[in-house]
Amino acid sequence: MTEALPQTAAETSAERPWPVRLLSAKIKDQVARMPSVWVEGQVLNLKRWRQLFFLSIRDVEEDVTLSATLPADAVGSLAEPLTDGARIVVHAKPSWWLKSGTLQLDGREVRAVGLGELLARVEALREALALEGLFDDSRKVPLPFAPRLVGLICANQGDAEHDVVVNATQRWPSVRFEIRRVTVQGVNCVPETTAAIRDLDANPDVDVIVVARGGGSFEDLLPFSSEALIRAAAACVTPLVSAIGHEKDTPLLDLVADLRASTPTDAGKRIVPDAVEELRAVVRARAAVRSAIEVRLDRESQALLSQVTRPVLVYPERLIDPHVAEVRRAHAATGHAFGLRLAAFRDVLDGLVVTLRALSPQATLDRGYSVVRKKGGDIVRDAVVLNPGDRIAMRFAQGSAEGAITTTVRD
Repeated sequence: MTEALPQTAAETSAERPWPVRLLSAKIKDQVARMPSVWVEGQVLNLKRWRQLFFLSIRDVEEDVTLSATLPADAVGSLAEPLTDGARIVVHAKPSWWLKSGTLQLDGREVRAVGLGELLARVEALREALALEGLFDDSRKVPLPFAPRLVGLICANQGDAEHDVVVNATQRWPSVRFEIRRVTVQGVNCVPETTAAIRDLDANPDVDVIVVARGGGSFEDLLPFSSEALIRAAAACVTPLVSAIGHEKDTPLLDLVADLRASTPTDAGKRIVPDAVEELRAVVRARAAVRSAIEVRLDRESQALLSQVTRPVLVYPERLIDPHVAEVRRAHAATGHAFGLRLAAFRDVLDGLVVTLRALSPQATLDRGYSVVRKKGGDIVRDAVVLNPGDRIAMRFAQGSAEGAITTTVRD
């Protein structure tokens, strides 16, 4: 007897697995329980077989695709023929194909996404991103003055690459380009352009990134208003230039970019300086500096000449002439005052000399007296201290003498 298969996924094991047919059947049962749903996307690979249209519906922001079918009468009711790249909204029931193991949408109704609705969605996205501050001027960074390596994102074919490269190299011949060629419209535009921005931003040698496209219709430029692309541009550290070339409508990439160029040609002119004009500016600056130096030197020379020709420098002794007379007068006055002062001191000194002389022992000697000293030097004031035979020294007004005591008389 054959062993019964597990009823639930939890009951399966390596020893008791489900066969593929059973798993596919169970998925089919689960999908069948799903309700019908409205799905929006972009048409790819549209084909008709009898009364059915087979197509893929791709997410416009991410690279996710689902197969779908639409009845021919539903497609025929559209105002415009359905083509690849069109944006549609489909009311469909998910279904599971057992043998191929694929999910498919069985469409019942289809509506084209009109231009007005697309504009409204872009405007709603613009307002939402603006509230986040992604378009603020404070986030924008200036472009380098003379980038050495420019990252260029452009179409595989077209004039945008030529316009940017030629105009930039004509202005600044030393500039180099790192080019990433991508699809610039349709379903692959967003993922390829986003990947190119991230790749160039990761290159430390790239000084500025230019996203260039040569204009187009609003529908063609819708990828450049994609939220995924805008967020990738906002996260870019390298200065980014948007050169989509569409004046009537502004793609959101223009708002988040650090610089918006009106066309690829304009971008080529704005990302680099004009070497000829810069050289002219250098020449003008050198001339201006030379002229300023010459004017300054002339002014300083005139000022110096005016100084050295002043009488005070030509005849400097005239500065001291008035002071010489004053010094002479002061010198004479000082001498006179000193003489008077000296005379006064001389009179005082003379009086002191007279007084000193009056009190001096010499004055006494001059009057006829003499001074007697014993041999030891003591002055003799009383004869009693002398004995016959003592040696004495006598001082007179003029000269001196020595002698010996023969006799003493006491009063």
